[in-house]
Amino acid sequence: MENIKDLLNMMSPEQKIQFLAGDDFWNIHGEESLNIPSVMVTDGPHGLRKQNTKADHLGFNESVPATCFPTASAIASSWDTNLINNIGIALAEECLNEKIAILLGPGANIKRSPLCGRNFEYFSEDPYLSGKMAAAFIKGVQSKGIGTSLKHFVVNNQETNRMTIDTIVDDRALREIYLAGFEEAVKTAKPVSVMAAYNKLNGVYCSENMELLTYLLREEWGFEGMIVTDWGAANDRIAGLLAGLDLEMPGPSTSNIELIKNALKNKKISIDTIDNSLERILNVISSTSEALSANADYDIEEHHLLAKKVLCESAVLLKNENILPLEQKGKIAVIGAFAKEPRYQGSGSSRIKPTKINNAWDSINNLLNSNANIIYSAGYDPVTDKIDQTLIDEAVKCAELSDNVIIFAGLPEIFESEGFDRKNINLTESHNMLINSVSNVNKNCIVILSNGAPVSMPWINNVKAVLETYLGGQAWGAACADLIFGIENPSGKLAETFPMSLEDVPSTVNFPGGNKTVAYAESIYVGYRYYEKTKTKVLFPFGHGLSYTNFEYSNISTTTIDENYNIAVSFDIKNTGTVAGKEIVQLYVKDKDSVVFKPEKELKSFDKISLQPGETKTITFNLDKRSFSFWDSSNSSWIVESGDYEILVGSSSTDIRLNHTISIENGNRISDWVKNLKYISPGYYKPEIANFKNLSPSGDFAKFLGKAIPQANKPIDGPFNRLSTMKDISTTRIGKIILKMMLKESDKRNGKNNDETTQELMHTMIKEMPLRALATMGGEDFTIEMVDGIITMLNDSFFKGLKQITAARKNS
Repeated sequence: MENIKDLLNMMSPEQKIQFLAGDDFWNIHGEESLNIPSVMVTDGPHGLRKQNTKADHLGFNESVPATCFPTASAIASSWDTNLINNIGIALAEECLNEKIAILLGPGANIKRSPLCGRNFEYFSEDPYLSGKMAAAFIKGVQSKGIGTSLKHFVVNNQETNRMTIDTIVDDRALREIYLAGFEEAVKTAKPVSVMAAYNKLNGVYCSENMELLTYLLREEWGFEGMIVTDWGAANDRIAGLLAGLDLEMPGPSTSNIELIKNALKNKKISIDTIDNSLERILNVISSTSEALSANADYDIEEHHLLAKKVLCESAVLLKNENILPLEQKGKIAVIGAFAKEPRYQGSGSSRIKPTKINNAWDSINNLLNSNANIIYSAGYDPVTDKIDQTLIDEAVKCAELSDNVIIFAGLPEIFESEGFDRKNINLTESHNMLINSVSNVNKNCIVILSNGAPVSMPWINNVKAVLETYLGGQAWGAACADLIFGIENPSGKLAETFPMSLEDVPSTVNFPGGNKTVAYAESIYVGYRYYEKTKTKVLFPFGHGLSYTNFEYSNISTTTIDENYNIAVSFDIKNTGTVAGKEIVQLYVKDKDSVVFKPEKELKSFDKISLQPGETKTITFNLDKRSFSFWDSSNSSWIVESGDYEILVGSSSTDIRLNHTISIENGNRISDWVKNLKYISPGYYKPEIANFKNLSPSGDFAKFLGKAIPQANKPIDGPFNRLSTMKDISTTRIGKIILKMMLKESDKRNGKNNDETTQELMHTMIKEMPLRALATMGGEDFTIEMVDGIITMLNDSFFKGLKQITAARKNS
């Protein structure tokens, strides 16, 4: 490519504007006359999804074979940034092979609720851990010259009404919880692009939020890359362009291209604004096309073995009563249809066509050879929740005849997916009934779970071991066999809390909110920050994970903290067991005497340490100002409160092995101005109580909520506009007909792929889609003028609207 400044001078305004939207679903515009190539982007948080047939956004049409790695919920449990960096490198090699310029990932959204249907694509409930994982992924991919797209920026924490929901969140929670992970990834890994989310943030769509995209992302954080919409997220294209949004996807977005041309002609935007966005787009094309110019290949088997290694490092041993690792002898019952038909990935836009799949049944048989007598029983239908008593009875007979039982259970695909949220945190009734029935006749039960997010376990006291594998990728079966029989020692730890019940989750009373607004009334108290503050009992705590060996912590010490709040923390860790293992050591900071509302403690550092039996290593963590800071909304800055801080080192958030107190004398004296309510929680001031979910927010935030929520959540019955959803218009006769036609067309297009999960996903998305999205997601033949014709039909006159649509078709 030519020098980018020279290219800008060579282009006409019309040529420039054409670059501001994609050519189609997956390709960024190019200009052959100027030797500017069109480059391709594709989905891929845990594997490459390059479609080789007609494009769609949700992964139902055929894609090329690619390595399906464990999903983000699994790999975050490895707490291993080097491992995640290697995943990124492998994905980049596959991108180079398939000539893909940008991989659309990673997803760094916080797990506010275990109900979010897309949680399997996200890392953690903790922003520090999430940011480190995302940064490692980005560095790995981009080390090969391939770009990434950090998503979904920001507070996209639910699937329900995701294209229109207005997320109301206070400033401290926004900065400390929901932005912090993105900040870490942007500043340390420098992603090629950032993807703006569908939703609104405090009343403004993220794709046209100048405070978010320009003032914060570009000016404060120093982001120099391209900002792209999520697919179909562009609302007001001119407002977006002025706010710093560069590229609209998918394309060609004919209506918005014409809108930009008219805005330039009418001086609503300047050519400089267009040039700024175009320069960022061309930088992406230039940097990635250079990497793509060389021929590239990758070793399919090597990547498969990496996928296996990743799960071995990520699976979490939740419980073990001296039964694992299992001996390779005796009679072993393998129960559960997932053993032969694994649930190894999520559904939606991240769905991968794997290069190969290992199931657990074959892998166990291959490993044990003839050393043990292995029998199998399905126990349940792997697709539905329907209880089959005959299958359960067969499983019980197998268990009665066996020395040990391995039960494979989890969530079928229909229960968690992009596009819709979960209704509860239960396993399916068929899986729970199977585990209860089998454990009643055989006490040597091991449960292997396959699910994308936390589940309740009413049978936990009846089984001897539980291994959480999340959605473990294409090598899931081989990894399970190695972990169960001790070829590999499990070393994963939870990157999220498993609550006892959904009622214990602080966001439950405000999830998924109303039909237009959701209030994050729990503020900064997300995940373990809430459970520890309120002393709420959990099933398994954040950071929990067992090993086949034991570790001893000792000798904590610190350097003297300097004037910039830098301090080093050192301690020893020893493997006191008889087998090699890896321990994830975690450092938390607790402000002992804070006047400001804060969690009990917060994760501020971690490392994964490999130790041979009897080996001791000295570990050093370096803390800085951010390790002790909270967000000062009054002055828009991070500040440190003077006083005593406890440095806590342990094996999980609740298993603290070492502690050391330090004093900070040169921080801010909060007590001097504590009356300033901006420092007080939007809902709660020093909540020294067992449970504060029922308390009402106070101050300005409460007044805002009081005005915003009742209005936003009223049923919409007209007049309708471009932001009205298909569900909104279905309250009318014409709307019902239009919605019925769209759902029927969706089923027809999906054809043989239209299984129950696909149908629910697509139907939900169509119902929640704003009318304006029809002009971008409906293909080249559907324009915004046709959308306006539909709105006229609904609000005014059927025949007048029909006339508008007919005229728009002639002009398109």
